[in-house]
Amino acid sequence: MKTIEQLTRPNIRSLKPYSSARDEYKGRVASVFLDANENPYSESYNRYPDPLQHQLKERLAAMKGVDPGQIFLGNGSDEAIDLLFRAFCRPGVENVVAIDPTYGMYQVCADINDVAYRKVLLDEDFQFRADDLLAAADAHTKLIFLCSPNNPTGNDLRREEMDRLLDQFDGLVVVDEAYIDFSGQPSYTGQLSQRPHLVILQTFSKAWGSAAIRLGMAFAAPEIIAVFNKIKYPYNVNQLTQEEALRLLSQPEKIQRWVTALNKQRGQLMERFAALPFTERVFPSDANFFLARVSDAGAIYNYLVEQGIIVRNRHSVSLCGNCLRITIGTSEENHILLETLRKFTNY
Repeated sequence: MKTIEQLTRPNIRSLKPYSSARDEYKGRVASVFLDANENPYSESYNRYPDPLQHQLKERLAAMKGVDPGQIFLGNGSDEAIDLLFRAFCRPGVENVVAIDPTYGMYQVCADINDVAYRKVLLDEDFQFRADDLLAAADAHTKLIFLCSPNNPTGNDLRREEMDRLLDQFDGLVVVDEAYIDFSGQPSYTGQLSQRPHLVILQTFSKAWGSAAIRLGMAFAAPEIIAVFNKIKYPYNVNQLTQEEALRLLSQPEKIQRWVTALNKQRGQLMERFAALPFTERVFPSDANFFLARVSDAGAIYNYLVEQGIIVRNRHSVSLCGNCLRITIGTSEENHILLETLRKFTNY
């Protein structure tokens, strides 16, 4: 396989990164800060935050069973996705491969960065074959994206096919685990030391109930994390976000209760949704949402909007004709959804 240095864009390899004031004195104790042109009169948030989030990474590393040097933190997972393109894909020259359908930001970032985006259609069970993705790749393919559990389909991808791809592709394989906490499958973080070309994405937005703080995680070999840190903006994770994340990490039992409750509600809601007269199929889910095929997704979606209930119409997405994506809410919200839909035939 190619080394991380070989995979990195030449201009990024030679880039001299910006050095912030807080980078230059690290390792020393200080009490008077006259280096960063900060306002000294506001004592709560007048200082720039830790640019590399050391305390937060130490806490995350202990929880995830990884080394702090294997963690990148960003403004949502989308920042890490964008950095992958900026660091490893030369615009107009190189390409990426991804399953289809999947999370839409992979293609958006590809288009923004002028990188060709090659889609490989999933089968009728929303699964893929490693050989198909490898066949779509060529000498200019730098990244392959897998989302498991996948969005919008909700299912875990087959582990044996993911492993085969990781074994055979010599670029970077990006495994997006945004919904892994709701799945029975283990995270790939346990394989980081054996797989130097693996990048794992996770987020505080789903199981951790903190979409508003915009905190995404990337786990990878230290060489990859070093490239991310080289090109990221200096203070990309603000102090308020770091503090809230530390607070959340101090109560993992509360997060697990949320996950347990949502998984229970998922099973109940899927069963009852399947019994509605217009439901044609409810697809298996390993996430905090499920995909359902209905008789007329557009009409049902518009009806729900008029009733003040918002779901996601995925009709225009590959393989998802007449499908709605339903996020699992509280038991009360789920009840309101079902009662409203039972009235649809009389609408």
